[in-house]
Amino acid sequence: MRTEAISINPATGAEIARYPMLDGPALEQRVAAASVAFADWRTSDIKRRSQAFRRLADTLDARHETLARLITLEMGKPITAARAEVDKCAWLARWYADNLIDLLADETPDVGGDGQAVVSYRPLGVVLAVMPWNFPLWQVLRAAVPIMCAGNGFLLKHADNVQGSAWALAECFEAAGFPPGLFGVVHADRALVTGLLADPRIVGVTVTAGVTAGAALASEAGRHIKKSLLELGGSDPFIVLADADLDRAVAAAIDARFQNCGQVCIAAKRIIVAAPIMEAFVARFVEAARVIRIGDPLDPATDMGPMARVRARAELDDQVRRSVAMGARVLLGGEIPDGPGSYYPPTVLVGVTADMPVCAEETFGPVAAIMSAADAEDAVRIGNDSVFGLSAALWTADVEAGTRLALHIEAGAVFVNGMSASDPRVPIGGVKQSGYGRELSHFGLREFCNAQLRWVRP
Repeated sequence: MRTEAISINPATGAEIARYPMLDGPALEQRVAAASVAFADWRTSDIKRRSQAFRRLADTLDARHETLARLITLEMGKPITAARAEVDKCAWLARWYADNLIDLLADETPDVGGDGQAVVSYRPLGVVLAVMPWNFPLWQVLRAAVPIMCAGNGFLLKHADNVQGSAWALAECFEAAGFPPGLFGVVHADRALVTGLLADPRIVGVTVTAGVTAGAALASEAGRHIKKSLLELGGSDPFIVLADADLDRAVAAAIDARFQNCGQVCIAAKRIIVAAPIMEAFVARFVEAARVIRIGDPLDPATDMGPMARVRARAELDDQVRRSVAMGARVLLGGEIPDGPGSYYPPTVLVGVTADMPVCAEETFGPVAAIMSAADAEDAVRIGNDSVFGLSAALWTADVEAGTRLALHIEAGAVFVNGMSASDPRVPIGGVKQSGYGRELSHFGLREFCNAQLRWVRP
């Protein structure tokens, strides 16, 4: 059993820090503290919760540069993107604070003259969260803010390589005046964390991870009749129809594929282009990818830093090599560079087919697989030919037709003439092996609530 987690700077390979892992008794203390804090928090009125999340937003603002630098050092995100992540987290907290009264308002179904029916959203308890490293603050708060706004407690099992971010968030909640232990960090051996789902004080689990890890946690939750929410990644299609604005579509595709070094669940992983514009699209896309500035993520001029982990880079490179062996052609990149760190260049593949690893599997890195479609119907067919269904993008000059076409795409969200994005005002989540349940908006707020009916008859 491991006793510590090591944080490595992916830009240099140097060790940043070591973090001790909790043993059984220490884990019990965290669960007990969260349970006690929940007993207080669950009875708090909406105004108190709103004020607490406004203070959290202010705290994130006050620690903005420290948090951004920590994100960059731990997982390699360019500093400009890390700053934007902190900004987005503060916006998230303020949005819920501003809208919480309306989002949690009682509903009164019309039952005619048969008394009065009221539905109230009541908190369930302490929720376990297993979170990834690609957005060390946003992924956590995307889950924590709505869950805690609903009156629940939150215990975070964060990824090994971003433990500094986990503890920094815990300090932010403490500084904002939340009940001690309501937001807790439970970094422990996987078996111990999974075992928490047997504890009656833990009411469910929210997971952002790969399919294997998500399925294992959901299975354990189900064994104990507990709620699970899964966001398990995807192989999102980015469809460009023949009438699309080519300049806009190429620019968006570059951002959608290469932002955060391609390490985004809702990134454009399969770019599907109508045959009449395929040659022009590919030429422009390759040239735009070629000028992406790769370098020190602490330099504001850098567009793309390293991948977060050497192991992840090796897995991505293996997917590329297996796809090339099956007939894919590399137009750009595709080779691990010499030197320190876990850098991987922007890579563009064409001649890919649905059975190749870069299409059949999730590619979590800067690799774009470009496919050709005969027409709109064929593009949707190709887009749906995946075990995943998280998000999708569709580009066309005919917005009305595009909106109708979006209904046939098997994904939790479809963006017409825009790239996939998460936003507190709208839900995010997937279908098929991308998972189930929704985060953000009122959907995320109510996922771990008891929709309690009170029907009073005279």
